[in-house]
Order: sequence, then structure tokens, then C-alpha cells
Amino acid sequence: MAALDYKKTERSLYLPGETPSLIEVPPLPFVAVEGRGDPNEAGGEFSRAVSVLYAISYTIRMSGKGGHPIDGFFAYVVPPLEGWWWSEEGVEAAPGDKSAFCWRAAIRLPDFATDQVFAWAREEAARKKKLDTSAASRLVVDEGLCVQCLHRGSYDSEPQTLAGMQAYLAKEGYRPDLDERRRHHEIYLGDPRKTPVEKRKTVLRLPVASL
Repeated sequence: MAALDYKKTERSLYLPGETPSLIEVPPLPFVAVEGRGDPNEAGGEFSRAVSVLYAISYTIRMSGKGGHPIDGFFAYVVPPLEGWWWSEEGVEAAPGDKSAFCWRAAIRLPDFATDQVFAWAREEAARKKKLDTSAASRLVVDEGLCVQCLHRGSYDSEPQTLAGMQAYLAKEGYRPDLDERRRHHEIYLGDPRKTPVEKRKTVLRLPVASL
């Protein structure tokens, strides 16, 4: 049986069109690390967090080959990296000084990755990869109603796509609904560490509420 690929089985979550649309996002489990600072800093906090996320994710993915059977395990493709962004003031991160960004980097977990499975994987990844995984946690994110759109190219040109999303919301009778629980959300289709800028594809997602 082929490995489950969430990008293909749940296309509405991962492969939206380049025209804004509304979506009801269900509660989903993630391995996540929160931090602050410029995500582009070489060897910086964000880069280290991403390394931890991938290490834990692949530890779970390869658990059977490592001699650690997990109840309910099924073969799957590790989902793409995701990020939630805000500022210290609690509002959406504005373009400009990236060193002031607050963020949560995350990778979706399969449902069989319980708290117990996660705890094992975090310790195993730390031991095998010689990483400090203590900042990683398992959490369930419930985004609810959102607007999303596919953005192509540089992250610095995202404001153009976001402006189109804002116009769409106003037309449809909605507004962005950002708070401490609901944040500006991005999904990176392809490893951003390896994808050329001009080929990057990013899902932009904002939580919304009625006007």
C-alpha cells in the first residue's frame, strides 16, 4: 500500500487555488516549536527549530524500521513545514524588521502519534541526532473558519496576495480574526531550505469572522 500523503488526500488544506477561498479547518495535531527572531538567520533559532521538527517527524515515520512498533501505525509522507506568525504586541507580523517576528514552526503529526508516542520520539531524536529537542511540544491546533490562497515566489511579496485576500473578505462579508489563539498561518509546499525563491509555493491562511 502506498504511503498516505496528506497533500493528496486533503487537497483543500494543502493545495488551494491562487484565488482566495474560505475553508473550515478541523483540529489537527502538530509537533511544534515557538520562538522569536529572523527566520532567515543562518543557524538561528528558527533554523534550529526546523531541524528539531524534522528530526522528530522522521523518527516517528521510521519507527518501525528502528524496532519501535507503534499501535495504529501506517506509512505516510511527512507533511510540509508550517508556520504561524505574529508580533510581540499580539498582532500580525508586519513586513520589515524580521528580527521582531514571533513564530511557531510546526509539522503535522498523524493521529496515531499520541502524547506517549511523541514523548518517545522527542527523546529518541535527541539521542540519535544529538539535538536539544526540549522546546518541542505536541499540540492540537483548531483554526476554524479561515480564508486561504496559494502564493508563488518570494515571501517578501506576500503582501500583494494578502491584499487580494483582504479584498475578497470584504466582498464576502468577513474580516480577519487574529488573536492569541488564531494567527497568520503559512504552509510551505516544498522544503524552504532547498527550494529556489522563484519556485516557492506557500499557502497563506488567515482566520476570519463575520463582519
